[in-house]
Amino acid sequence: MNDEAEYRTRGNWNELKGKIKMAYADLTEDDLTYDEGQEDKWIGKLQQKLGKTEHEVKAWLNSL
Repeated sequence: MNDEAEYRTRGNWNELKGKIKMAYADLTEDDLTYDEGQEDKWIGKLQQKLGKTEHEVKAWLNSL
């Protein structure tokens, strides 16, 4: 299961996106748009915007 799909199955994706935007207001809807099969690209985009490592991004998302 890819990361984004895992986050979707853990709860309402729109609610999760809202929490992400509250924590990082500079993230856009485009930053939070995931294309099927592109989880590495999606996590990489978040890494660049947030200045965090892949592990930090995934751990943060899992904590939401």
